[in-house]
Amino acid sequence: MANTVLVGAQWGDEGKGKIIDFLTETADIVVRSQGGNNAGHTVITGGKKYVLHLIPSGILRPGKQCVIGNGVVLDPVSLVGEIEGLRAEGIAVGDNLLISDCAHLVMPYHRALDAAKELAKGKLKIGTTGRGIGPAYGDKVARTGLRLADLMQPAIFSEKLAVRVEEANAQLQAMGAEPVSFQEINDASLAAAEKLRPHVVNTVLYLHKALKAGKEMLFEGAQGTFLDIDHGTYPYVTSSNTTAGGAATGSGVPPHRVDCVLGVMKAYTTRVGEGPFPTENAQISDLLHGMGREYGATTGRERRCGWFDAVSTRFAAMVNGIDQIAITNLDGLDTLETIKVCVGYKLDGQEVEVPPSDYQRLSACEPVYIELPGWNTPTDHCKSFAELPQNAQSYALKLAELTGGKLIIVSVGAHRDQTILL
Repeated sequence: MANTVLVGAQWGDEGKGKIIDFLTETADIVVRSQGGNNAGHTVITGGKKYVLHLIPSGILRPGKQCVIGNGVVLDPVSLVGEIEGLRAEGIAVGDNLLISDCAHLVMPYHRALDAAKELAKGKLKIGTTGRGIGPAYGDKVARTGLRLADLMQPAIFSEKLAVRVEEANAQLQAMGAEPVSFQEINDASLAAAEKLRPHVVNTVLYLHKALKAGKEMLFEGAQGTFLDIDHGTYPYVTSSNTTAGGAATGSGVPPHRVDCVLGVMKAYTTRVGEGPFPTENAQISDLLHGMGREYGATTGRERRCGWFDAVSTRFAAMVNGIDQIAITNLDGLDTLETIKVCVGYKLDGQEVEVPPSDYQRLSACEPVYIELPGWNTPTDHCKSFAELPQNAQSYALKLAELTGGKLIIVSVGAHRDQTILL
């Protein structure tokens, strides 16, 4: 396995956690390079379900090194809770987890500001998870953020925190929200700092030494292409670069050291929160929710569901440079006689080559569908591509053809052993 960036080719929730876990068997290091604990990667192994928010999925495999890079924003108290939760399940978390000292911190005032701003927007709300990710990245860009390096120096941290709490409370009070307590935040953060201290290093130096030693890296993306701050359905996006370029900027590994980009996509499409969704469909939503599927790993919210959208995945392949494709949740379509696939958009009677950048114009797009025959039989027991029903094989290959990229993985269930490598 070469140095690989794994990205979501839709609106997140594509099953990246499971694919990362599967690929980690042949990788040495798993790197998380952006996002925060608004992401949730679900992995089922050994009969247990793990939902990871900040720690790379590689932590579930012994002997693998996990790195949280500089592009991540992390809540130190939440991260300590995640570490302790894994240890309680018998998962070793020690020298196998390294955290960048340049990672920015998510503080309670970020969550408070997140909630207050969403409330103030009313019908125009973004639909955030409320974890404070946007305000934390906002502080980073405004050059007023606190970093893990600050937290490792208690006196410096407390001094900087006092200034930020005063500023945040002024904003909160102006919006009619309750202020936050400096002392509570300071005490909780410094307590978390001592538990995180053994893991905090300059991860850029570590990763470059690993590259020289010939170690193979897997970059674990969070969210999906259309939640990217630049290329997504703005403003209904997250606050980081979820596309392949974010792996380089968020880790300090130069772009030319990336050998492959693997795009993960569901056999249909889902979205959480507000924003345009051209192929959203009540029939497939009801089907999947009725099966107990498609609920957010972080929020528990029902995901919006629709048919596969090849217009968006083609654009995702363009933006990310997707070489290889993994299709997940194929088994979710097992009961359908026919399956729709969006192969084009029409806007004001004209064909649209790529998703419009303006969300209002995208919302006005009418999907152009083809219909493919379903297979109407279970696939969750299949162990090879040849074992899949012929129509299921044809469907998966068609999605890869429409997107552009080589199909290498098909997933037919949540467990590790329900993963087909072509």
